[in-house]
Amino acid sequence: MVPFSESAALIALLRTGSRPWREYAELVEDAGSARAVLEQERGRIEASPRLFEPDDDFRIHTAAAEIAGWKAQGIRVLTVLDAEYPDNLRAVFDRPPLIFVAGSLLARDDRSVAVIGSREATGRGTRSAGQIVEHLVAAGYAVVSGLAAGIDTAAHAAALAAGGRTVAVIGTGLTRCYPPQNSALQRRIACECAVVSQFWPDAAPSRRSFPMRNALMSGLSLATVIVEASQTSGARSQARFALAHGRPVLLIESLLEQAWARELSSRPGVHVVCSAAEAVSAVQRLSDPDALVA
Repeated sequence: MVPFSESAALIALLRTGSRPWREYAELVEDAGSARAVLEQERGRIEASPRLFEPDDDFRIHTAAAEIAGWKAQGIRVLTVLDAEYPDNLRAVFDRPPLIFVAGSLLARDDRSVAVIGSREATGRGTRSAGQIVEHLVAAGYAVVSGLAAGIDTAAHAAALAAGGRTVAVIGTGLTRCYPPQNSALQRRIACECAVVSQFWPDAAPSRRSFPMRNALMSGLSLATVIVEASQTSGARSQARFALAHGRPVLLIESLLEQAWARELSSRPGVHVVCSAAEAVSAVQRLSDPDALVA
């Protein structure tokens, strides 16, 4: 168990530090201590001193109070120093130094597949997503998606209906919901499974937050299945992240009606499947956890 003060020190570091967050993830893991990195970074933090600059102990005390407040709201902080930090995510180069969790992430959630697609889903796409999810759940996989309208909503709902595990990765803080119409679904997933965010709990949605959400979804998953998506869909950004993470991307064959999907299908690591059964078979063949790369 990582000392509570280390989680608070990491919060303090991220609140005051000047480096990109993913750099802090590596520094903290290498040092084995967020407090040690906070002390090392004092010179950077104080390079532009402010009047009445608080010391590290004050910062940590303030962060500890934040963590206690989040806990009271049912939000847990998992840092890269925690054994419970997801193994799949730990294996990627751009892992966040911490994630916020409502509900419970289980060890078996590492056997997970992202099922994503268009917010403006067709009936065919919704049915396809449901069938793929049912097959994944039957094969013992957890289903990761982004709680967006359309395909994401269908994927989460199908996993719950099948009695499976589903993890919602959102582009806001955990005290918010986007889109608002999915607030009941978000609460149910938090109650029965897990909702995950890399953003401060009160963070609002932004143009930047949703691509970051896609990167986190890829990092948490053994593979990404794109069911239905347009030229401008965020699913395309997740495909790029997945390939950078060394994770396979599966395209449903009907996507090849679009030029972007035909181009993507020619890249190493991308596979075209024709049915739900073929999608699950491909996931089983391609997602050996021992093959994950950073």
